[in-house]
Amino acid sequence: MASKSTFTPEEWSRIVASPVVASMAITAADPGGLWSLLQESMASGWALLEAKQDAQATPLVKAVADDIADTNTRNAVREGFQAQFKGSQFADIKNKAIAELHAVSSLLDAKAPEDAVAFKSWLWSVAQKSAEAGKEGGFLGFGGVAVSDAEKATLGEIATALGNPAGSGAGLAET
Repeated sequence: MASKSTFTPEEWSRIVASPVVASMAITAADPGGLWSLLQESMASGWALLEAKQDAQATPLVKAVADDIADTNTRNAVREGFQAQFKGSQFADIKNKAIAELHAVSSLLDAKAPEDAVAFKSWLWSVAQKSAEAGKEGGFLGFGGVAVSDAEKATLGEIATALGNPAGSGAGLAET
């Protein structure tokens, strides 16, 4: 089983940041109003909290959820985001996030093949929860759709970047 010690500090930082990156890709795909933005941004946080409390979560998912709870880790993740995405427009953020998820996927395949499929499925579910968190195209939460066409397309891009993990195809059909 993979753990923090399986990865270099830089690699681990990328793994820990990946749920937030997945959520960020969705938010950047179709930036709705402030309320939608807040709901989508909070979805990755809720997913991490759920993972900490989920007895069925894999050890790698739990390790990420536990580590992101650490203030120093959160600060390091925030600094990494600022460096990676500073000055980017929404389309650039989405594309950079998708590229980062692809890199994380490759890293997992190389260093943690026994945990890669489950972790990537979890990452995709974080993205899906983010997409479903805020309605798009409505006004003050009324009307609109749960998952916009742009978010559906981005979920497909995320699934591809992650190597089409289990559950990603079924989730696209349901949204």
